[in-house]
Amino acid sequence: SQPLSVWQSSAFSLGAEEPLSAPVHDGVPVGRSASPGHPERLQEPCALPGLEEALSALGLEGEREYAGDIFTEVMVCRALPRMALPHSVTPEMRAVVVDWLIQVHEFLGLAGDTLYLAVHLLDSYLCAGRVRLHRLQLLGVACLFVACKMEECVLPEPSSLCLLSADSFSREELLRAERRILSRLDFRLHHPGPLLCLRLQAALAGSSPQVMLLATYFLELSLLEAEAAGWEPGRRAAAALSLAHHVLDGAGSRPEPTLYSPAELGPLQACMARAALRGPTPGQAAVFLKYARPQHQGTSLTAVLLLGCLQSGPP
Repeated sequence: SQPLSVWQSSAFSLGAEEPLSAPVHDGVPVGRSASPGHPERLQEPCALPGLEEALSALGLEGEREYAGDIFTEVMVCRALPRMALPHSVTPEMRAVVVDWLIQVHEFLGLAGDTLYLAVHLLDSYLCAGRVRLHRLQLLGVACLFVACKMEECVLPEPSSLCLLSADSFSREELLRAERRILSRLDFRLHHPGPLLCLRLQAALAGSSPQVMLLATYFLELSLLEAEAAGWEPGRRAAAALSLAHHVLDGAGSRPEPTLYSPAELGPLQACMARAALRGPTPGQAAVFLKYARPQHQGTSLTAVLLLGCLQSGPP
Protein backbone atom coordinates (compact mmCIF):
# COMPACT_ATOMS: atom_id res chain seq x y z
CA SER A 1 0.00 0.00 0.00
CA GLN A 2 1.02 3.61 -0.45
CA PRO A 3 2.39 5.14 2.78
CA LEU A 4 1.56 8.61 1.47
CA SER A 5 -1.20 9.60 -0.88
CA VAL A 6 -0.02 11.34 -4.02
CA TRP A 7 0.28 15.07 -3.48
CA GLN A 8 -2.43 17.17 -5.05
CA SER A 9 0.13 18.66 -7.44
CA SER A 10 1.34 16.24 -10.13
CA ALA A 11 4.84 17.61 -9.57
CA PHE A 12 5.33 15.66 -6.34
CA SER A 13 5.06 12.03 -5.33
CA LEU A 14 6.76 10.11 -2.53
CA GLY A 15 6.44 6.68 -4.12
CA ALA A 16 5.66 3.28 -2.63
CA GLU A 17 6.39 2.15 0.88
CA GLU A 18 9.73 0.37 1.35
CA PRO A 19 9.90 -3.02 3.06
CA LEU A 20 11.34 -3.09 6.55
CA SER A 21 14.35 -4.94 5.19
CA ALA A 22 15.20 -2.17 2.73
CA PRO A 23 18.69 -0.70 3.18
CA VAL A 24 18.73 2.63 4.93
CA HIS A 25 21.01 5.62 4.97
CA ASP A 26 20.68 7.78 8.08
CA GLY A 27 17.21 6.34 8.69
CA VAL A 28 15.85 7.01 5.18
CA PRO A 29 15.07 3.99 2.93
CA VAL A 30 16.96 3.69 -0.32
CA GLY A 31 14.60 3.61 -3.31
CA ARG A 32 13.86 0.39 -5.18
CA SER A 33 15.73 -0.14 -8.40
CA ALA A 34 13.58 0.27 -11.48
CA SER A 35 16.30 -1.54 -13.43
CA PRO A 36 19.75 -2.87 -12.50
CA GLY A 37 22.01 0.00 -11.59
CA HIS A 38 19.26 2.61 -11.98
CA PRO A 39 17.61 3.31 -8.62
CA GLU A 40 14.21 4.92 -8.68
CA ARG A 41 14.36 8.56 -7.59
CA LEU A 42 11.80 10.77 -5.96
CA GLN A 43 10.23 13.24 -8.34
CA GLU A 44 11.54 16.75 -8.05
CA PRO A 45 9.13 18.68 -5.73
CA CYS A 46 9.67 21.91 -7.61
CA ALA A 47 6.03 23.05 -7.49
CA LEU A 48 5.01 21.83 -4.05
CA PRO A 49 2.10 24.13 -3.10
CA GLY A 50 2.72 26.30 -0.04
CA LEU A 51 6.10 24.80 0.89
CA GLU A 52 8.00 28.10 0.83
CA GLU A 53 5.30 29.75 2.94
CA ALA A 54 5.42 26.85 5.39
CA LEU A 55 9.18 27.18 5.74
CA SER A 56 8.78 30.91 6.35
CA ALA A 57 6.22 30.19 9.09
CA LEU A 58 8.77 27.86 10.72
CA GLY A 59 11.56 30.45 10.51
CA LEU A 60 13.40 28.61 7.72
CA GLU A 61 13.28 31.31 5.05
CA GLY A 62 16.95 30.74 4.21
CA GLU A 63 16.33 27.09 3.32
CA ARG A 64 14.07 27.65 0.32
CA GLU A 65 16.66 26.32 -2.11
CA TYR A 66 16.56 22.99 -0.26
CA ALA A 67 12.85 23.05 0.60
CA GLY A 68 11.97 19.96 -1.41
CA ASP A 69 14.89 17.97 -0.02
CA ILE A 70 13.96 18.93 3.55
CA PHE A 71 10.35 17.89 3.05
CA THR A 72 11.30 14.58 1.41
CA GLU A 73 13.83 13.75 4.14
CA VAL A 74 11.24 14.36 6.85
CA MET A 75 8.27 12.66 5.25
CA VAL A 76 9.83 9.39 4.01
CA CYS A 77 11.64 8.55 7.26
CA ARG A 78 11.27 4.83 7.97
CA ALA A 79 9.31 3.47 10.94
CA LEU A 80 10.51 0.85 13.40
CA PRO A 81 9.23 -2.73 12.93
CA ARG A 82 5.81 -3.25 14.50
CA MET A 83 5.48 -5.37 17.64
CA ALA A 84 9.25 -5.56 18.06
CA LEU A 85 9.48 -5.29 21.86
CA PRO A 86 11.58 -7.97 23.55
CA HIS A 87 9.54 -10.70 25.25
CA SER A 88 10.78 -9.49 28.65
CA VAL A 89 9.34 -5.97 28.14
CA THR A 90 5.58 -5.51 27.93
CA PRO A 91 3.90 -2.44 26.40
CA GLU A 92 2.84 -1.46 29.96
CA MET A 93 6.45 -1.57 31.19
CA ARG A 94 7.58 0.53 28.26
CA ALA A 95 4.77 3.04 28.89
CA VAL A 96 5.84 3.48 32.54
CA VAL A 97 9.42 4.27 31.48
CA VAL A 98 8.28 6.70 28.76
CA ASP A 99 5.89 8.36 31.23
CA TRP A 100 8.76 8.90 33.66
CA LEU A 101 10.96 10.29 30.85
CA ILE A 102 8.21 12.79 30.00
CA GLN A 103 8.23 13.99 33.60
CA VAL A 104 12.03 14.36 33.62
CA HIS A 105 11.93 16.10 30.24
CA GLU A 106 9.39 18.64 31.50
CA PHE A 107 11.23 19.17 34.79
CA LEU A 108 14.49 19.95 32.97
CA GLY A 109 12.74 22.21 30.43
CA LEU A 110 14.19 20.41 27.42
CA ALA A 111 13.22 20.93 23.79
CA GLY A 112 10.29 18.98 22.40
CA ASP A 113 12.40 17.23 19.75
CA THR A 114 14.66 15.89 22.52
CA LEU A 115 11.81 13.87 24.01
CA TYR A 116 10.78 12.32 20.68
CA LEU A 117 14.37 11.42 19.84
CA ALA A 118 14.89 9.88 23.29
CA VAL A 119 11.82 7.65 22.90
CA HIS A 120 12.91 6.70 19.38
CA LEU A 121 16.35 5.68 20.67
CA LEU A 122 14.72 3.68 23.46
CA ASP A 123 12.50 1.81 20.99
CA SER A 124 15.42 1.28 18.60
CA TYR A 125 17.52 -0.25 21.39
CA LEU A 126 14.65 -2.49 22.50
CA CYS A 127 14.17 -3.64 18.90
CA ALA A 128 17.88 -4.49 18.66
CA GLY A 129 18.04 -6.91 21.57
CA ARG A 130 17.21 -7.91 25.12
CA VAL A 131 17.40 -5.69 28.18
CA ARG A 132 17.24 -6.57 31.87
CA LEU A 133 14.07 -5.25 33.48
CA HIS A 134 15.87 -3.71 36.44
CA ARG A 135 17.95 -1.70 33.91
CA LEU A 136 15.00 -0.36 31.93
CA GLN A 137 14.97 2.98 33.74
CA LEU A 138 18.74 3.32 33.26
CA LEU A 139 18.28 2.65 29.55
CA GLY A 140 15.61 5.35 29.33
CA VAL A 141 17.76 7.95 31.08
CA ALA A 142 20.76 7.09 28.91
CA CYS A 143 18.62 7.53 25.78
CA LEU A 144 17.50 10.93 27.06
CA PHE A 145 21.13 11.88 27.74
CA VAL A 146 22.14 10.91 24.18
CA ALA A 147 19.16 12.82 22.76
CA CYS A 148 20.22 15.91 24.71
CA LYS A 149 23.63 15.74 23.06
CA MET A 150 21.90 15.77 19.67
CA GLU A 151 19.28 18.47 20.32
CA GLU A 152 20.22 20.67 23.29
CA CYS A 153 22.67 23.57 23.57
CA VAL A 154 23.17 23.01 27.32
CA LEU A 155 23.48 19.43 28.58
CA PRO A 156 22.12 18.20 31.91
CA GLU A 157 24.83 16.87 34.19
CA PRO A 158 24.96 13.06 34.42
CA SER A 159 24.97 13.36 38.21
CA SER A 160 21.74 15.38 38.04
CA LEU A 161 20.06 12.66 35.97
CA CYS A 162 21.19 10.08 38.53
CA LEU A 163 19.73 12.22 41.30
CA LEU A 164 16.38 12.46 39.50
CA SER A 165 16.29 8.66 39.40
CA ALA A 166 16.70 8.54 43.21
CA ASP A 167 20.29 7.33 42.76
CA SER A 168 19.15 3.96 41.45
CA PHE A 169 22.32 3.92 39.34
CA SER A 170 25.65 5.74 39.39
CA ARG A 171 27.20 8.25 37.01
CA GLU A 172 29.60 5.58 35.77
CA GLU A 173 26.73 3.19 35.04
CA LEU A 174 24.94 5.92 33.09
CA LEU A 175 28.01 6.59 30.94
CA ARG A 176 28.51 2.86 30.32
CA ALA A 177 24.86 2.60 29.25
CA GLU A 178 25.42 5.51 26.85
CA ARG A 179 28.33 3.66 25.25
CA ARG A 180 26.23 0.50 24.88
CA ILE A 181 23.47 2.47 23.14
CA LEU A 182 25.89 4.08 20.69
CA SER A 183 27.50 0.72 19.96
CA ARG A 184 24.26 -1.22 19.49
CA LEU A 185 22.73 1.48 17.27
CA ASP A 186 26.01 1.87 15.37
CA PHE A 187 25.88 5.63 16.03
CA ARG A 188 22.78 5.96 13.82
CA LEU A 189 21.11 8.68 15.85
CA HIS A 190 19.61 10.92 13.16
CA HIS A 191 15.82 10.78 13.11
CA PRO A 192 13.40 13.45 11.81
CA GLY A 193 10.82 13.04 14.54
CA PRO A 194 7.04 13.32 14.29
CA LEU A 195 7.05 16.72 16.02
CA LEU A 196 9.00 18.20 13.12
CA CYS A 197 6.59 16.52 10.71
CA LEU A 198 3.66 18.00 12.61
CA ARG A 199 5.05 21.53 12.48
CA LEU A 200 5.62 21.27 8.75
CA GLN A 201 2.22 19.73 7.98
CA ALA A 202 0.39 22.24 10.20
CA ALA A 203 2.17 25.12 8.47
CA LEU A 204 1.30 23.68 5.06
CA ALA A 205 -2.35 23.26 6.09
CA GLY A 206 -2.58 26.67 7.76
CA SER A 207 -3.82 25.09 10.98
CA SER A 208 -4.85 27.39 13.83
CA PRO A 209 -2.85 27.56 17.10
CA GLN A 210 -5.72 25.75 18.88
CA VAL A 211 -5.59 22.87 16.38
CA MET A 212 -1.80 22.73 16.64
CA LEU A 213 -1.92 22.55 20.45
CA LEU A 214 -4.48 19.74 20.42
CA ALA A 215 -2.55 17.86 17.73
CA THR A 216 0.64 18.21 19.79
CA TYR A 217 -1.21 16.67 22.75
CA PHE A 218 -2.44 13.73 20.66
CA LEU A 219 1.06 13.23 19.24
CA GLU A 220 2.70 13.25 22.67
CA LEU A 221 0.08 10.81 23.96
CA SER A 222 1.09 8.41 21.19
CA LEU A 223 4.57 8.16 22.74
CA LEU A 224 3.06 5.97 25.46
CA GLU A 225 1.58 3.53 22.92
CA ALA A 226 3.97 0.80 21.79
CA GLU A 227 1.95 0.23 18.61
CA ALA A 228 2.50 3.85 17.53
CA ALA A 229 6.26 3.25 17.31
CA GLY A 230 5.56 1.11 14.25
CA TRP A 231 4.16 4.03 12.25
CA GLU A 232 6.19 6.46 10.17
CA PRO A 233 6.76 9.86 11.85
CA GLY A 234 4.95 11.64 9.03
CA ARG A 235 1.90 9.42 9.36
CA ARG A 236 1.80 9.83 13.15
CA ALA A 237 1.90 13.60 12.72
CA ALA A 238 -0.80 13.53 10.03
CA ALA A 239 -3.05 11.37 12.23
CA ALA A 240 -2.69 13.77 15.18
CA LEU A 241 -3.36 16.82 13.00
CA SER A 242 -6.34 15.27 11.23
CA LEU A 243 -7.85 14.13 14.55
CA ALA A 244 -7.40 17.60 16.04
CA HIS A 245 -9.14 19.19 13.04
CA HIS A 246 -11.97 16.67 13.31
CA VAL A 247 -12.44 17.28 17.05
CA LEU A 248 -12.36 21.08 16.83
CA ASP A 249 -13.87 21.72 13.40
CA GLY A 250 -16.42 18.91 13.15
CA ALA A 251 -16.99 15.76 11.14
CA GLY A 252 -15.64 15.76 7.62
CA SER A 253 -12.99 18.32 8.44
CA ARG A 254 -9.50 17.43 7.26
CA PRO A 255 -6.39 19.61 6.91
CA GLU A 256 -5.61 20.67 3.39
CA PRO A 257 -3.51 19.64 1.62
CA THR A 258 -3.91 16.00 2.70
CA LEU A 259 -0.97 13.60 2.51
CA TYR A 260 -2.73 10.42 3.66
CA SER A 261 -6.08 8.79 3.04
CA PRO A 262 -8.57 8.26 5.90
CA ALA A 263 -7.90 4.50 5.74
CA GLU A 264 -4.18 5.11 6.29
CA LEU A 265 -4.80 7.35 9.31
CA GLY A 266 -7.79 5.60 10.89
CA PRO A 267 -6.03 3.00 13.09
CA LEU A 268 -3.59 5.49 14.58
CA GLN A 269 -6.30 8.11 15.14
CA ALA A 270 -8.33 5.49 17.02
CA CYS A 271 -5.26 4.70 19.13
CA MET A 272 -4.79 8.39 19.99
CA ALA A 273 -8.48 8.88 20.77
CA ARG A 274 -8.50 5.87 23.12
CA ALA A 275 -5.44 7.19 24.92
CA ALA A 276 -7.04 10.62 25.33
CA LEU A 277 -10.32 9.17 26.64
CA ARG A 278 -8.49 6.87 29.03
CA GLY A 279 -7.24 9.87 30.99
CA PRO A 280 -4.64 9.66 33.75
CA THR A 281 -3.91 6.11 34.88
CA PRO A 282 -1.22 4.89 37.31
CA GLY A 283 2.14 5.06 35.57
CA GLN A 284 0.69 6.81 32.50
CA ALA A 285 -0.54 10.19 33.73
CA ALA A 286 2.31 12.58 32.85
CA VAL A 287 1.03 13.75 29.45
CA PHE A 288 -2.56 14.20 30.63
CA LEU A 289 -1.49 16.21 33.71
CA LYS A 290 1.02 18.25 31.71
CA TYR A 291 -1.60 19.38 29.18
CA ALA A 292 -4.24 19.95 31.87
CA ARG A 293 -2.25 22.91 33.24
CA PRO A 294 -3.18 26.51 32.43
CA GLN A 295 -0.07 27.07 30.29
CA HIS A 296 -1.46 24.41 27.96
CA GLN A 297 -5.03 25.79 28.23
CA GLY A 298 -6.41 22.61 29.81
CA THR A 299 -6.08 20.84 26.46
CA SER A 300 -6.28 17.31 27.87
CA LEU A 301 -9.52 18.11 29.72
CA THR A 302 -11.00 19.72 26.62
CA ALA A 303 -10.03 16.69 24.52
CA VAL A 304 -11.90 14.32 26.85
CA LEU A 305 -15.05 16.45 26.66
CA LEU A 306 -14.98 16.89 22.89
CA LEU A 307 -14.14 13.25 22.15
CA GLY A 308 -16.88 12.17 24.56
CA CYS A 309 -19.39 14.32 22.71
CA LEU A 310 -18.33 12.85 19.37
CA GLN A 311 -18.74 9.32 20.72
CA SER A 312 -22.18 9.98 22.17
CA GLY A 313 -23.37 11.77 19.04
CA PRO A 314 -25.17 10.20 16.07
CA PRO A 315 -23.12 7.69 14.06
